[in-house]
Amino acid sequence: MRIIWLDALRHGLQVLAFCCVVAVFTTLVWPSGGYPRQLVYSVCIGGLTWLVIEFGRLLVPREHCHRNPERQGHGWPRGWRGLLLTAIGITVGFFAGTRLAAWLLGDTAHMPQRDLRMALVVTIAAGVVASFYFHTRGRQAALQAHIASAERDAALARLMLLQSQLEPHMLFNTLANLRVLIGLDPAAAQQMLDRLGDYLRATLGGSRAALHPLADEFERLRDYLELIAVRMGPRLAWRLDLPDALRSAKLPPLLLQPLVENAIRHGLEPEVAGGSVQVSARTTADGSRLALQVRNSGTPLTTPLPQTDARLGRSFGLAQVRERLQTLYGDQATFELIADSAGQTCANIVIPLQ
Repeated sequence: MRIIWLDALRHGLQVLAFCCVVAVFTTLVWPSGGYPRQLVYSVCIGGLTWLVIEFGRLLVPREHCHRNPERQGHGWPRGWRGLLLTAIGITVGFFAGTRLAAWLLGDTAHMPQRDLRMALVVTIAAGVVASFYFHTRGRQAALQAHIASAERDAALARLMLLQSQLEPHMLFNTLANLRVLIGLDPAAAQQMLDRLGDYLRATLGGSRAALHPLADEFERLRDYLELIAVRMGPRLAWRLDLPDALRSAKLPPLLLQPLVENAIRHGLEPEVAGGSVQVSARTTADGSRLALQVRNSGTPLTTPLPQTDARLGRSFGLAQVRERLQTLYGDQATFELIADSAGQTCANIVIPLQ
C-alpha cells in the first residue's frame, strides 16, 4: 500500500509540472487572463483528470493492466480499457475542473463558445500527451520486469544444471574408490557403502533450491568427510568451523564439497601420511560479505592460482565452483586458490552475506 501511494505522489508531481507548462501555452492564447489565472485552470483540469485516471485504473482487473512484478498494485490498463479511462478522465477533468477553477477565482461570466471549444481542444491534446507518456512508461516498466524475470529464471536453471552435474561427479569418484577398497578391505568397503547410502539420502533427497543455509552445507560436508574417513582412516584429519551467527547464511548447495574433494584428492592422498582439512566460515571486516575457506595440508601448490587463472578450469570441481559463483553473484564474488605462509593450500571464497 505504501508503494502505491508513493507511485501516486510521483505521478501527481509530474502532472503538476506538466500543468505549469500547459499554463504557459494557454497564457499565450489568452494573454488577458495572466499566467496565475491560467495556472489555476490548468491545475484544476489536469489535477482532476489525473485523479480520475490514477485511481480509476485500480478498478480495472489486474490481469488487464501492465504490471511490474517488483511493485504492488496496477499498472496502466491495456488496450481499449486504457483509451476509455483516458476519455473519461479528460471529460471529467475538463467540465469539473473548469467549474472548480471558476469557483476558486470567482468567475461568474460564461466563457464564450469559441474559447470553450479552444479550451476543450487544449485539454484533449494535453490529456492525450500525458496519458501517452504514462502509458509508455508503464509498458517500458513491464518489459524491463519481464526481461529481469527471464534473466533470473535462466540463471536459476543454469545453477540447477551445474548442481545436477556435481552430484554424479562426486558419486562416480566415490564408487571408483569403493571398487579399489573391495579388493583390499571388504569390511571397510561395506562400511563405506553404508556411509555412501546415508550421504546420498541426505544429499540427493535435499532441497533443489538455488540457495540453502550454511548449516546444511556443513552437515553435508560432515557426511562426506565421514564417508572418506572410512577409506583413509587415520590418514585423514578434518575440522569444521561454523560460528552460530552464520548458520542461517545462504549459499548455493554443494558449493564447498568440490573444494574439499579437491583438497583430499590433490593434497592429502598423494602423501603417505595423509593430512588435514579444515573448513571455516566468517564475515569480512565490514560484516557485509561471507568468507569461506577450505584449507588443507599435504602436497602444496607450487604457485598461487588466482580466480582469473585459466588453470582453475583443469579441475571439474573448481571449474564448477567458479562458474556457479559467476552465474549467481557476478563480480560480487571472488574465488582464489593459494598457498599460505605455512605451505598449506587455501581455497578462499568471498560472497555477499545473505
